[in-house]
Amino acid sequence: MSDQVRFLLDGEWQTVGGIDPTLTVLEWLRQNKGRMGTKEGCAEGDCGACTVLVGSVEKGAMVWRAVNACILFLPMLHGKALLTVESLSSHPVQRAMVEHHGSQCGFCTPGFVMSLYARAIGATGTDAPVTDVLAGNLCRCTGYGPIINAGLSVPVEPRDDTELVAQLQEGWIGSLRLSHHGRHWFSPRTADELAALLLEHPEARLVAGATDVGLWVTKQHRDLPTIISIGGVEDLDHIEETEAGLTLGAAVRYTDAHGALTRLHPDLGELVRRVGGQQVRNSGTVVGNIANGSPIGDMPPALIALGAHIVLRRGDERRELALEDYFITYGKQDRRPGEFVESVFIPRPRADQIVRIVKLSKRFDSDISAVCGAVALTLENGSVTEARIAFGGMAGTPKRAAAAEAALRGVAWSQASCEAAAMALARDFTPLTDMRGSSAYRLTVAGNLLRRLWLETSGAGGTVLSVEAVNV
Repeated sequence: MSDQVRFLLDGEWQTVGGIDPTLTVLEWLRQNKGRMGTKEGCAEGDCGACTVLVGSVEKGAMVWRAVNACILFLPMLHGKALLTVESLSSHPVQRAMVEHHGSQCGFCTPGFVMSLYARAIGATGTDAPVTDVLAGNLCRCTGYGPIINAGLSVPVEPRDDTELVAQLQEGWIGSLRLSHHGRHWFSPRTADELAALLLEHPEARLVAGATDVGLWVTKQHRDLPTIISIGGVEDLDHIEETEAGLTLGAAVRYTDAHGALTRLHPDLGELVRRVGGQQVRNSGTVVGNIANGSPIGDMPPALIALGAHIVLRRGDERRELALEDYFITYGKQDRRPGEFVESVFIPRPRADQIVRIVKLSKRFDSDISAVCGAVALTLENGSVTEARIAFGGMAGTPKRAAAAEAALRGVAWSQASCEAAAMALARDFTPLTDMRGSSAYRLTVAGNLLRRLWLETSGAGGTVLSVEAVNV
């Protein structure tokens, strides 16, 4: 047990105590270490100007992840290693940026360099097209071409982190408990320790990657008296794939779940690819997206349509709940004091099911959904025997479309039944109008999702407009 945050910066131990638990890594680097290369562009994890690399020992090897320092709380570095743009000295990525004229005003450049460096060392999640790796970095000068060329010119060469692994293993000091001016931070290492802490502090705010909670601090200036971080709970960081389906523990990050979700269904993999940028997916968790109950979370509609269940734990007690029943109303979930979502189980789609998952947003990459919809239809002899349709962005919670489902269930899958289901959505939802889309737009595109599915599955031919490309 430690009352101080300990981590490695460029291979040197940093011991930090007496801090506000919600001090961000960005603030600490700039104010305490004078490392000005890490920039604040948005303070909400959108622009990537603050990108740093965080490393941890997993199964005896160093695993690096590019993350956003602006919404990463300093205690989340406990027992890990940190690299900033100043750590690189003269790396081929930096030289490539110069040679390909990849820097214009220069403000975003350190963040791009760190993302490309992550790719150059084969960090987690970077075995993807360079455009995907850079999707979480914004260039206000629109200089993406030279930056992409710079990244493509640098070969992947993993680091030799043997010494760093030994340092972290030898200096490991376990759980963390911080207190400062009435604010408290706990970093348990086991699920049992987490369960006990939540019984002791049922009012505590749980964080995994802090990709949402971080904004509560940086944008809303909210006071969070007690925080419990689950990022270091190893027995919650598990993925189990079976013939029946996929189980994800509460600490499984999007990046780590991507492969398993893609194998479950390709549309799930494509959806995860569009959840924030690489930095967000390297921090945020699938279960965290579920647990906070956001009406515009990307994963819940898809998982509801697939019939997912969650396991909630309170102390030594566990209960299983259908995911759609977890969401009660806006800001309220079926979770008792001291209870947490321990895992989610997603059934494997059957061969006789039609599954389609669609996200609509103003930008293709790194944007919040206007509407996220998912359809799972079970067909027998051309008729719909079961229909599960769920949407996010259409109500105060992720919600099934009961009237649309009823219009399809027990009838032939046809253009007429599809049209009846599309029209029934107006009985299921009264969407709000906001900057992401009007109520009419949301109802229209939700119905068009069903119409497009009919065209795609019926062999009717014709041109289908990709609704993802529609300008909200």
